[in-house]
Amino acid sequence: MLRLLQTLWALPVTLLGMVVVLMAHGSGGVVQQVEGVLEAAGGWPAWVLQRGFPFSGPVAAITLGHVVVGLSLEALDATRIHERVHVRQFERWGVLLLALYPLAGLYAWLRGGCPYRDNVFEQEARLAESASVCAVRQSPEQDQSMGR
Repeated sequence: MLRLLQTLWALPVTLLGMVVVLMAHGSGGVVQQVEGVLEAAGGWPAWVLQRGFPFSGPVAAITLGHVVVGLSLEALDATRIHERVHVRQFERWGVLLLALYPLAGLYAWLRGGCPYRDNVFEQEARLAESASVCAVRQSPEQDQSMGR
């Protein structure tokens, strides 16, 4: 039941993301579903991502609800952990995240930080990436091969 509510809460933004997916597919992009998230790579949205956004510059991928749009399939693979955090953020905040994210960037900037790098939503996603890298480095297989 909770999963259904999270999906519904993020649905308005997911629908917006699905429009972007249709644009990607219609302009030569590839669409796939991975772990319950619709992903699109290439096409016109990739062109937009390459040109970037005012406070972040070019990005490899962007999340809209349960949709992730990336430059390429390789970019989607490389950013999957990071972007899944943003999916969870949309499940938590719903359409409000569309306002909260830029407000968090503005808050970071007003405090003398970078609106993208110091945005609390981006920090949460980067923390998950770091935790994943540390978990891979400390896998049981490695511990056994190192005599631990």
